[in-house]
Amino acid sequence: MKKMMTVAVISLLLITSMWQGIGQAEETLIKARDFSVLIGMDGFSDTLLNNHFKLYQGYVKNTNIIFEKLDALLTDNKDRTVEYAELERRLSWELDGALLHEYYFENLGGKEPFDVKSPLYKKITEEFGSFDRWKQDFVSVGLMRGIGWVVLYWEPTRGRLLNIWVNEHNIGHIVAAKPLLVMDVFEHAYMTDYQLDRAKYIDAFFKNINWDVVTKRFNECFM
Repeated sequence: MKKMMTVAVISLLLITSMWQGIGQAEETLIKARDFSVLIGMDGFSDTLLNNHFKLYQGYVKNTNIIFEKLDALLTDNKDRTVEYAELERRLSWELDGALLHEYYFENLGGKEPFDVKSPLYKKITEEFGSFDRWKQDFVSVGLMRGIGWVVLYWEPTRGRLLNIWVNEHNIGHIVAAKPLLVMDVFEHAYMTDYQLDRAKYIDAFFKNINWDVVTKRFNECFM
């Protein structure tokens, strides 16, 4: 009888441990978010958006695959291998690909104009002289040759706003800076609707910016 109870207790402990491990693994993984509310947005066809959502979901999937493989290699004490090193190098590219798309989709779908009384608007005009001059700079960065992202950052060390070109997904970020407005300028973001006319795509992007989201991001920097 005691032996049966001992076996039962050990089995229960093993099951509990297994489920705890599964829970920890799930906490590491990320989940793709639903941005289908953007469907029907003016200047962006349903085909373009649906394809873009699928691409974003691919980054989420690949990020989770890398997390799982790294965890397995670490568990097997194979963390000082070429495979482990290459996965670590790849992780920031896939994860940033997912996160930047989330920032991008989040700051779209707006229908209200930028509140000229908001702290962010005032900071933009303070640093750039006017909103139009800031926009001119942001658009010019977006029209540079190459593929990547344009990000309006809040750089807290010196307390200033910066329009920055981010090459690929993980190259060019400003350390400790907070992304406020993110624009995708990879070809997949616009070629379906605008072919090579990136300027028209950027114009459509600006017409759909959710300034409430952008302003909220800025305000959170001081909370």
